[in-house]
Amino acid sequence: MARNRRRTSEEKAPGAAPAGAAAGKGSGTAATAETATDAPLLEVCGVVRHFGMLAANDDVWLSLKAGEIHALLGENGAGKSTLVKIIYGVLRPDAGRLLLHGKPFHPASPAQARAAGIGMVFQHFSLFEPLTVAENIALALDDAHEMDALKQRILQVSEEYGLPLDPDAMVADLSVGERQRVEIVRCLLADPRIIILDEPTSVLTPQEAQALFATLKKLAAEGRGILYITHRLEEVREICDRATIMRHGRVVEEITPSEHSARQIARLMVGADVHAVEAPPPADLGVPALHVRDLTLPADGPFGTALFEVSLDVRIGEVVAIAGVAGNGQRALFAALSGERLAQNRGAVFIMGHDVSRLGINARRQAGAAFVPEERMGHAAVAEMTLAENLLLTRHAVDDGLVRHRFIDHDRVRATAQRVIDEYDVRNAAPGRMASALSGGNLQKFIMGRELDRRPKVLVVNQPTWGVDAGAAALIRQALIDLARHGAGVLVISQDLDEIFEVADRIAVISRGELSAARPASELTREDIGLMMAGAHEQRNGGDSRRTQA
Repeated sequence: MARNRRRTSEEKAPGAAPAGAAAGKGSGTAATAETATDAPLLEVCGVVRHFGMLAANDDVWLSLKAGEIHALLGENGAGKSTLVKIIYGVLRPDAGRLLLHGKPFHPASPAQARAAGIGMVFQHFSLFEPLTVAENIALALDDAHEMDALKQRILQVSEEYGLPLDPDAMVADLSVGERQRVEIVRCLLADPRIIILDEPTSVLTPQEAQALFATLKKLAAEGRGILYITHRLEEVREICDRATIMRHGRVVEEITPSEHSARQIARLMVGADVHAVEAPPPADLGVPALHVRDLTLPADGPFGTALFEVSLDVRIGEVVAIAGVAGNGQRALFAALSGERLAQNRGAVFIMGHDVSRLGINARRQAGAAFVPEERMGHAAVAEMTLAENLLLTRHAVDDGLVRHRFIDHDRVRATAQRVIDEYDVRNAAPGRMASALSGGNLQKFIMGRELDRRPKVLVVNQPTWGVDAGAAALIRQALIDLARHGAGVLVISQDLDEIFEVADRIAVISRGELSAARPASELTREDIGLMMAGAHEQRNGGDSRRTQA
């Protein structure tokens, strides 16, 4: 148990790295690998952090050694983000302390953390699309650099770590995998001894993920310590040396991931067995609940993605999944299916046999459809509104009794919101609580539950379990399958191949706005999907996959 790790590096000074052990900041060269010792690079000692009455971190202990990839795991709200923000200088602890190379460490800002040799690659990119790779990196560095010299350093570091980049390339023209390389190279240019990665494979193809793993192993072999946050437990078992598991703000276990199954790790995270998702074969499939024929749309802006002759059927009783690297037309397709963007001609989009090509989102809901967009806050929910009010936003136009003769039945709205909260285990929630008060994962559970509660005939959902822990993900995925088997057509747009293979009866792949034919999931491998993600099925580009190749 992690509770047994309370001896600090000050108690075992022999072999401890000096406080200035990090290589020169900004050198752009690899850190020198050290002789392996038991002295941690970083220690978190009894850290406590409260937000009001909530203990986000409650006596947290963790150590990160040189040369290891260390997973930080936990369900939504477990305290991982708070802990990482403390390490990176975004937050200050209420109690406890940090030790860096055995010396007290109190970063007051991310700049101080970076100066001390700590780098972080965030889940959501912070890049300016109209700027080049070099210009984006220059903006993020703490010191000024001559541009030509910076470009040479970018080329050197990217080549050394297998992260090829063109410093003069426009970010808008890069694939998502290439954009992540920009974030990682930007971090490495500061030559950090400790690297924190938050959900690094969530936007990568299987091939890109394997290339990233090779890079991380190389970094660890140089004596760097890597703190790795993810919900993908199989990759934790594949590349992580140790894992610290948090639950309700406390460390509950430290394990060697390779010695445990993904199901065992999930149980430690949740505190109970995570029920396996059951997907019985669909019975007799009905007529197409959703029918799309030759849907073509221009890009909605200079950095948008056009759709090209997209055709798809989702029949009653089945789940169809669309895989693809982010930025290849998923948002445009969702907007066209939901009615946020209208088709150019009639006869392109049908819901339950009704041509809705030129009808908006409320008309499509009235035809029996429900929609869950990718962006939780701002698109699926309004931060400054209560959960009950957010529920009403998507259901006021449908005939389910919440609005009668244009009057809102507030008691029924609150009761429905409470039913969703209870059924989908939305933590720290109440009908009258603001959406902004929920964690991202819990808000996602409420949004999914809000639409599933309607029992729609067509459900289109973009990234259904984005940022959701293993237990909640299993609950949502099972609900999607159950909805289909009880008489609906379900379309799932997802970047998570584990999720896709768990729920899908048929799988299609979108790349640069072109959609492949949907094929039975049993006939496809991850490698097949990875090749299609890279554009192997494209017609306009002749199957050219250069854009996403390493």
